[in-house]
Amino acid sequence: MPAHRLPGTLTVVPVTGVGEVVPGDDLASVLLDALAGAEVAVEPGDCLVVSSKVVSKALGLTWTGSREDAVAAGTVRVVAERAGEGHVTRVVEAVAGPVMAAAGVDASNTGPTDALLVLPDDPDAEAARLRGAVLDRLGLEASAPLAVVLSDTAGRPWRAGLADLALGSAGLRVLDDLRGAHDHDGRLLAVTVRAVADEVAAAADLVKGKADGIPAALVRGLDAGWFADEAPGARSLVRTGPGDWFALGDVEAVRAALGVEPGSAASTEVGVVPARPEEDLGPRVGRVVALALHDVPEGSADVGVDEASGRAEVTLAASDDYELGRLVTRCEVAAHSERLRARVTARGVRSVTVALSRG
Repeated sequence: MPAHRLPGTLTVVPVTGVGEVVPGDDLASVLLDALAGAEVAVEPGDCLVVSSKVVSKALGLTWTGSREDAVAAGTVRVVAERAGEGHVTRVVEAVAGPVMAAAGVDASNTGPTDALLVLPDDPDAEAARLRGAVLDRLGLEASAPLAVVLSDTAGRPWRAGLADLALGSAGLRVLDDLRGAHDHDGRLLAVTVRAVADEVAAAADLVKGKADGIPAALVRGLDAGWFADEAPGARSLVRTGPGDWFALGDVEAVRAALGVEPGSAASTEVGVVPARPEEDLGPRVGRVVALALHDVPEGSADVGVDEASGRAEVTLAASDDYELGRLVTRCEVAAHSERLRARVTARGVRSVTVALSRG
């Protein structure tokens, strides 16, 4: 690595020469030996970014059962779900912390077996253990400005593509709170809080890649003020609870309001919305009717679908006017979850006909 750098320069070095990591490996020694082989010395002020996959490998966090069971075991709650060909993909709040697809269960680059890899339950604790082992190997005190970030790949709302984020962190201030400071023009910064650990993880991924077998990178040149041995971990970056404006997908929010939570048996019974939008009208109307009837046990529905015209008629019936009113309202709301328009076209003594059409 260059001995002299311009102020503000960031250097990111891939950790090459790491073989297949197996359960029980001393990961700190594996990574430091690989760096030494490349004539790179780890120094105070460095941040070692390590793919969570090799941490899971070293810990032996494999799952030999079904992927569905692995995802369920790693899930705190389901945020959104979509049906694919023979499977359901779920975005969940993972036990490991982040909201991500499939709870981070991974089937790629998992080694010579077909076993699935799962994330550690406490990535921050694993980052702290790895940092401690690196410090011991280097003969540095716990207070030394040296950090470890465990990275993983995830999608982001409103953005196409994937990026690496900080799954676990130790020794680094994961947030840089600039509120109360002033920008270049002297204006007060009121909301700016930088996700430093996520930025570091993403920068490291530019040299690690997904298909090159490079599990870690050394990042040098970070602001000295970002290092702190007692800094909160990456779990503090996860926004859940009252501050989460997007706790459910839009379809899941509608269905949950009608008593069908994502990931539940009722959701499977009603039918999970497919990931691909180009679906025939019939299955969509079927889910609307099942969702409408879910909490109206005395209700019934007679369904007619005309695929050619893109229209359907659903005649709803119930035991009394109150239940019928509930059933019609539920049908109208359920139609919204399938991007269908609902319009009452006929009223009877104990029945109402609702026309459904593509929006």
